[in-house]
Amino acid sequence: MKYYIIAGEASGDLHASNLIREIKRRDPNATFRCWGGDLMASQGAVLVKHYRDLAFMGFIEILFSLKTILGNIKFCKKDILEYKPDALILVDYPGFNLRIAEFAHNAGIKVMYYISPQVWAWKQSRVKKIKLFVDRMFVILPFEKDFYKKHNFETDFVGHPLLDAIEQNKFSDEQIFRKENSLNNKPIIAILPGSRKQEISKMLPVMLPVAEHFKEFQFVIAGLSVNTREFYESMIRDSGIKILFDQTYNILQHATAALVTSGTATLETALFEVPEVVCYKGSGMSFWLAKRIVNVKYISLVNLILDREVVKELIQKDFTKENLIQELSALLKDEQKKSHISKDYLELKSMLGGPGASAKTAEIIVSALN
Repeated sequence: MKYYIIAGEASGDLHASNLIREIKRRDPNATFRCWGGDLMASQGAVLVKHYRDLAFMGFIEILFSLKTILGNIKFCKKDILEYKPDALILVDYPGFNLRIAEFAHNAGIKVMYYISPQVWAWKQSRVKKIKLFVDRMFVILPFEKDFYKKHNFETDFVGHPLLDAIEQNKFSDEQIFRKENSLNNKPIIAILPGSRKQEISKMLPVMLPVAEHFKEFQFVIAGLSVNTREFYESMIRDSGIKILFDQTYNILQHATAALVTSGTATLETALFEVPEVVCYKGSGMSFWLAKRIVNVKYISLVNLILDREVVKELIQKDFTKENLIQELSALLKDEQKKSHISKDYLELKSMLGGPGASAKTAEIIVSALN
């Protein structure tokens, strides 16, 4: 079978790469063409466009990039028709992927959607498109299946693919990890500033000065090699803070606490049972629009899944150095708070359904096509 897969960011690249591996186990003659990243390419997929060229965030920022986005959509449609896949597999990234879903459906191509867009948070009108143009939807959050059922659309709950990714990761022994990366013996505070340049540029300058107030700890930035070292170092300057590339899970494995930009990383941090402060800041206009459109009580997946505040969220004007210092101090010193977080994290893990999301999804896709 021929598969065309579209993932628009780093987390999608990770989960799609695991899905590709599982599909190949069930369909040895499978070939893949994709929009994604290095992890998908490492599984043998022909990489058409890298997600670093697709990462646009914020309402206003997207408006300024509209010409590029429309050009990408046009090119993608042409490329799909030329490749003639047996199935199109879409991974989150709704603004782009739902347009492609409609196109592919009308062209007679089977459309599978792995990792639902967050239509429960905003733009619930997208459910109509999904029902019309998606043949199979695989959801990864426990409440999503019930959400779609209310809209008379049956989905497959496969569990969260992060559990697979973490289970498959080979972690370094702590002493080896520290030695290989020239880290001292001080406890580690992880900084996860996001994956897109736009968000990193807003988050890091506020996060970095916090380190000055916690001399007994060492702060380590989880960098991504999709961005250059020079890009990060232009903000780190002479702070002395270490940056390690593509070692997010190793950093979290050995971290005492973390400052995390809202996104998939908030859930990853929780699955490693690391107390965290969740942060987010966008442009003023984007935030103003989001407040009027987005219908959720929380921005972090941890709080959304458990439907209560487990981790502190510092958003927009609350995202300041002073507030970060205060919240991080509480995580490090308040034993009762740490105990509550630990219990909540265990509950979170049980709700996510255990590992095997990639295998379950691959099994259903290959069986459906056969």
